[in-house]
Amino acid sequence: MEVAVIKSSGEKTSKNINLPETVFGIEPNDHAIYLDVKSYLANQRQGTHKSKQRNEISGSSKKLKKQKGTGGARAGNIKNPQFKGGGRIFGPQPRDYSFKLNKKVKDLARKSALTYKAKDNSIAILEDFSFEAPKTKQFLSLLAALSLSDKKTLLVLPEVNKNVVLSGRNIQNTKITTADQINTYDVMNADNVIFVESSITKVENLLNKA
Repeated sequence: MEVAVIKSSGEKTSKNINLPETVFGIEPNDHAIYLDVKSYLANQRQGTHKSKQRNEISGSSKKLKKQKGTGGARAGNIKNPQFKGGGRIFGPQPRDYSFKLNKKVKDLARKSALTYKAKDNSIAILEDFSFEAPKTKQFLSLLAALSLSDKKTLLVLPEVNKNVVLSGRNIQNTKITTADQINTYDVMNADNVIFVESSITKVENLLNKA
C-alpha cells in the first residue's frame, strides 16, 4: 500500500512510501487484538481496592445477647457483617490483575490493528520534523494543517523528542508515542494514526523480529 508523505504544513511532498505488507497488510486476527487490549487494560489497574473483614474492625468482641430465649436471631459481636459498621463478607482484597501474553500474540495483535487502520485509510505519513521549543500552539497548528483537530490522533515518533512530546501532551484526544512503544490499544482507540517518516522502518523491524 502506497501512502504519500505529507509536510507539517499539510502539503503533499513528491515522496511516497510503501507500507510493508508484513505489518500493514496481513489477515487481521480479532481475537489477538481482544487479548492484547484486555492485557493492556488489566495492566493499568492498580488493584489496591480493600475492604475490612470482621477481624479487622475495631469494636468489642463481647456477645451481644444470649444465644437462646430472646425470640430473635442469634447474634455474635458488633463486628458481625450483618450489623452496620461490621466487616464485609467476601469484600475486595489487593490483587494483581496483570497477565502474561506471548510476544507472538502481541505482535500479531499490533499488526492486525495497523492493518485495519491501513484498510480504513486512517494512516498518514508525516515528513520528519522537530520543534525548536515546546509550543502547544505549534502542535495545534500541525493538527489543523492535517485536518485532525477534532479527531482522536496517535502520533508515532521514531524516538523520544522532548519538545514535540511537551507540545502535545496537554492536547485532548491526542497521544504521542514512539515506534518501540506502540501498542494495540492506542492504535485501535485512535481515529487516525500519524507516523513520522523514519518511524515506519523502526515499527517494521520491531514487529518482524524472529
